[in-house]
Amino acid sequence: MSLRAAQVRFYVDADILGLGKILGGLRNDVTYPGDPGAFVHKRHRAPCPIASPDVLDTDWIPDVAARGWLIVTRDSMIIQNRNEIAAIRENNAKMVALNQRDAQIKWGQLEVFMTQWRHIEALTSERGPFIWRVSRTAMTSIPLD
Repeated sequence: MSLRAAQVRFYVDADILGLGKILGGLRNDVTYPGDPGAFVHKRHRAPCPIASPDVLDTDWIPDVAARGWLIVTRDSMIIQNRNEIAAIRENNAKMVALNQRDAQIKWGQLEVFMTQWRHIEALTSERGPFIWRVSRTAMTSIPLD
């Protein structure tokens, strides 16, 4: 059996690490901070270059953005976090932020992600910078200015 390298498209932030581990176990195109790498569906995913969940957002966003990965987070204060918005804008990053109310626990996070899966996956081919707030029923663009 020959294994090929996986092409990562999604980076799940440390604030929803449990969801990252669930998705990383099911999909070879998902990674998360501290991901040791895995073999999923005959593909090998390399260890995540963000070695620890303790790395600051403003430090890992440039690296993740440079790789073209779509960031999945649950940042309830994203609108007020000017430094993070600036990092997204300056690095042409792509982000979806799961709605805090809908995504308080892993099950809710998984529900939001799967309910909006087709829309979220389509964002991987879009150019950044952007941030979308995602709930079970809607996706709303967040202004970057």
